[in-house]
Amino acid sequence: MTKVPLTVSGAEKLKAELHRLKTTERPRIIQAIAEARAHGDLSENAEYHAAKEQQSFIEGRISDLEMKLGNAQVIDPLTVNAGGRVVFGATLDLFEEEGQREVTYQIVGEDEADINGGKISIGSPIARALIGKESGDVVEVRVPDGTRQYEILDVRYI
Repeated sequence: MTKVPLTVSGAEKLKAELHRLKTTERPRIIQAIAEARAHGDLSENAEYHAAKEQQSFIEGRISDLEMKLGNAQVIDPLTVNAGGRVVFGATLDLFEEEGQREVTYQIVGEDEADINGGKISIGSPIARALIGKESGDVVEVRVPDGTRQYEILDVRYI
């Protein structure tokens, strides 16, 4: 199976979600199913069907998280020594030519991506174009709405 790259903080968030699902959500749903069963006829019991649907979703998410964490390759950006090159986990200060503004992104795993939080997925067009580059490089990125140009101002491993 393919390794899933995660930053240390991303792995911790997934572990916390898994713990919450197993210790809080799963018991809550089991209790809701037991209460709905106590109401009698299950064929017309909307509460029972809703609880079973929630249970299915939670069990699927637990399975998904266990698989991702089991196949995780946790990378600590603090221990990366890439000689100023853009690599997984790096935090970048970029100048976006189109918007004439500075933006800061960290390159993270698929499950950690949050563009509003400045975290872009390693699989995104921007990250793929930036990997291997260094400060001072200008990179053209093909995005769904055209082409954007970024100048790499700084590469940090924090």
